[in-house]
Amino acid sequence: MQAVFASWQFWALSSAVFAALTAILAKVGVEGIDSDLATFFRTIIVAGALAILLALTGKFSGEQSMTRRAMLFLTLSGLATGASWLCYFRALSIGEAAQVAPVDKLSVVLVAVLGVLLLGERLSAYGWLGVALVTSGGILIAWRG
Repeated sequence: MQAVFASWQFWALSSAVFAALTAILAKVGVEGIDSDLATFFRTIIVAGALAILLALTGKFSGEQSMTRRAMLFLTLSGLATGASWLCYFRALSIGEAAQVAPVDKLSVVLVAVLGVLLLGERLSAYGWLGVALVTSGGILIAWRG
């Protein structure tokens, strides 16, 4: 069982399940309130939950020092996350969750392309086929025809 918890596949699939729940729960939660306020409230909950988790696991201890480079890129990542959440909640307040979430998940395609262009990662022919299929799927689900 420990091998399951040590695998990236377990955590990635868990992330997908929680992301799906996020979309459905947020769609219901954003009804009747400003999407930016909803994003702010959710962010407070996320930060609080993480603070509790870090405190309970002793990870606030400072044993791991962060480099300036790490702090810079984590700050930029945090800003990108905030912008993503603001856009996502705005889209959910206007559109249907079954359309908004697949378009949002086109980030998978962007990560693959940016990983190749900026990080030097490589995709096989099957990987590129997957990128094309995810793109097609996202567009087909979101398109009202």
